[in-house]
Amino acid sequence: MLLFTFILKRIVVLVLLLLVVSLLVFVGTELLPGDVAQVALGSFASPENVAALRTQLGLDEPAYLRYFGWLSDLVLRGDWGVSIISRQPVTTMLSERVENTAMLAGITTLIAIPLSLALGIVMAIYSGSRIDRVLSVTVLTLSATPEFLLAAIAVLVLSLHLELLPSVSYLSPGSGFTAHARALTMPVGVLVMVVTAQMARMTRATILNTLAYPYIEMALLKGLPVWRVVTLHALPNAIGPIANILALNVAYLVSGIVVVETVFSYPGIARLMIDAVQSRDFPVIQACALIFSASYVLLILIADVISHIADPRAGAAQQ
Repeated sequence: MLLFTFILKRIVVLVLLLLVVSLLVFVGTELLPGDVAQVALGSFASPENVAALRTQLGLDEPAYLRYFGWLSDLVLRGDWGVSIISRQPVTTMLSERVENTAMLAGITTLIAIPLSLALGIVMAIYSGSRIDRVLSVTVLTLSATPEFLLAAIAVLVLSLHLELLPSVSYLSPGSGFTAHARALTMPVGVLVMVVTAQMARMTRATILNTLAYPYIEMALLKGLPVWRVVTLHALPNAIGPIANILALNVAYLVSGIVVVETVFSYPGIARLMIDAVQSRDFPVIQACALIFSASYVLLILIADVISHIADPRAGAAQQ
């Protein structure tokens, strides 16, 4: 019952947060420079045609009416609107792109989480040793390197010089597994390096903090193997903080995916949003930004629930 109440309170807070985010997204698109109707019709369109298109799109209405109309259509009917540029339903444009981005993020997560946990545990067990120093410098360097630089280096080495992988991650609908794997290797590799480095550092710090507890020190003094103490005693008690670390860094994929999809021309939702910003396609920008925001807050909710289950006392203190 307490867990249900905790989850319900978090859901209410997150729904209110998404409402605020939707308002900020709408205001942000309104502040973009340029006339949407002029961009859609081209620079040589007559003022009469531009005015007619603005009326057709409802752009001459007050902003608050357009916001509430867009929000009500989204909440009540699940209607994201119609693209100003392509005149296609935004839902149709999102369907394939969301699937591609979910595949990219999912593969990255499946690789990065176990890899980062393993690296964090190894660095914590061998803390202060040469192994720890080498791994710490490596993950610190990777976490401090921007995604676009890693992506550029990957293209330069693997595509231009070695000619092993394509520089553009194009996913053809009829292509087989090998073509998909080649197209995804560099985007996934760049994201895995950045996310794994960040999670491994934080996992190491969390486990080292847990190893300082008196009962852990007592177990080590009794002669139990370090691996057994870490995996059976320290790691279960660090699940809550580690869950938050994993969720925050998986949510970080939102910003990383935007950069990586742009560099590799990957046909995902981030690339769609970048193209929409350039063409001032407001409905598409709003839909993409809201999907990214909803994904982020959902991951935070999952982390809070896992942390509460792992340590109910912390959840009770937060309430």
